[in-house]
Amino acid sequence: MTGRTAIISGASRGIGNAVARRLLDNGWQLSLGMRRPDDAGARFSQCHVARHDALERDERVWVSDTLGRFGRIDAVICCAGIMEPGDVIDVDEDTVDRMLEVNLRSPRRLVKAAWPALREAGNGRIILLASLSGKRVKTAGSGTYSITKHAAVALAHGIRQKGWRDGIRATAVCPGFVDTDMARAITDMPPETMTRPGDVARLVDLVLDLPNSASVAELCVNCQLEEFY
Repeated sequence: MTGRTAIISGASRGIGNAVARRLLDNGWQLSLGMRRPDDAGARFSQCHVARHDALERDERVWVSDTLGRFGRIDAVICCAGIMEPGDVIDVDEDTVDRMLEVNLRSPRRLVKAAWPALREAGNGRIILLASLSGKRVKTAGSGTYSITKHAAVALAHGIRQKGWRDGIRATAVCPGFVDTDMARAITDMPPETMTRPGDVARLVDLVLDLPNSASVAELCVNCQLEEFY
């Protein structure tokens, strides 16, 4: 197989699923990470579907299995994430650790495991689905989540600095409210007014296809009017 290969975490639903669908339609070979691989369905029957749980630190095994299937990795797209509301004073340590593990540490481990393959590609791409909460802290209740997403944005910049000379480009995609299960659980905003997952997928697809000479470090998208975003 000679087509480009992407690893996508959080591919069973939401933004991750929309990204997987778009890339599949565009001819990418996909390795999809899901906590329940049976959720993949017939749509992804030709893809490699791996059981991936960020809390189990299974990223190296997943990458190894992907290389065994496709022989290459051209992109790592980290869409898995969790949001547990809580302010920075009253939140308990277990909640902080859980969100850091899923939103920050697991993406770093996944990129690290895939690094040799991304370097070999010469134009490796890394997309971290961060959030506008990684750019500002909008409410007290989103404060702890914002800590983890600010760190995810910094991770993308650190990867970009590290991989530049090897043709690796990293982008932090920072959406506001997107019509997903997670967003519906934390806001009463009408779903039809939120950003569509498919539109975020379109932006990810665009970034993946840009040449090394047109790097996008951050990409913010919103459905609400804010001062800067």
